[in-house]
Amino acid sequence: MGRLAYHPPLKRSMTIAGHQTSISLEPMFWAALEDEARRQGKPLSALVAEIDVARLSAARVPNLTSALRQYLFGLSEHGGGEAFGAAGRAGEP
Repeated sequence: MGRLAYHPPLKRSMTIAGHQTSISLEPMFWAALEDEARRQGKPLSALVAEIDVARLSAARVPNLTSALRQYLFGLSEHGGGEAFGAAGRAGEP
């Protein structure tokens, strides 16, 4: 197993659905989100907004930071594509 560099979360502010919000994520998650936004050809804020909408339709709504991490995990687990799907049901039974 390779050596993992541990870093504290970094806080970023962005506007989602017309509202300013702050999100705290570790640098590796920010990098993964930026890579996915670039892969999809959209701004990072647009990707985060899409994940935000998907999480709101989950049976048990996670906080946004948790939803972002779950989305990224779903991408790695499913090899790309929509981790949450249209209904935001990643990981739900």
